[in-house]
Amino acid sequence: MDWCHYRFRSVWDVPAPPDAVYAVLERPEEYPHWWPQVREVTRLDERSGTARFRSFLPYDLVVTLTERRRDPAARVLETTLAGDLEGWARWTLTSPGGDRTRALYEQEVDLQRPLMRRLAMPGRPLFLANHALMMRAGRRGLAAHLHTV
Repeated sequence: MDWCHYRFRSVWDVPAPPDAVYAVLERPEEYPHWWPQVREVTRLDERSGTARFRSFLPYDLVVTLTERRRDPAARVLETTLAGDLEGWARWTLTSPGGDRTRALYEQEVDLQRPLMRRLAMPGRPLFLANHALMMRAGRRGLAAHLHTV
């Protein structure tokens, strides 16, 4: 097992139409307004930017995001990540019916930050819990944000 490799999958049930959810998710520079653990996003150009994340563990992760796929018709957003984490992340939105959205978030990354690599095996349960808490807060923040839009 590669202790530095992670695959994440989260499914969010969001009480809003898929096009409205897509419109929010395609603007990562606004994530810090509704997702507490996304501390900062800075656009570098039309297809890339840097992001700083911090959940309950006392460290920040900094990554450069580069758009790989933006498909409003299929409602798919995909990006590559480089920096403290290297890999990719993807949102895929579907409608289970009514004004609801099923937002599937998938991420596959390798730890690059030296301290995290050294702590990869003993820290794995904490890293997984840290990610789960971040995703839970993101789902709640997105739902609340969409309710006010």
